[in-house]
Amino acid sequence: MELQNASPALVLTGSQQSQGSATGAESKPKKKICCACPDTKRLRDECIVEHGESACAKWIEAHRQCLRAEGFNV
Repeated sequence: MELQNASPALVLTGSQQSQGSATGAESKPKKKICCACPDTKRLRDECIVEHGESACAKWIEAHRQCLRAEGFNV
């Protein structure tokens, strides 16, 4: 069990180092796209369910801007 507990820490440390070494405009996102910007994602999804996609351009664009700020190319 100790190996299993140590393994995630080693993997996490390795991924943190690779993220820390990336600099500039080409830095990789720190999160998965599904987990980034939960607030704007929730607002966007609720609007689309209630009013349809065409009525929610404001929330869709707000979510895209948030994702871009997190480092995603959308």
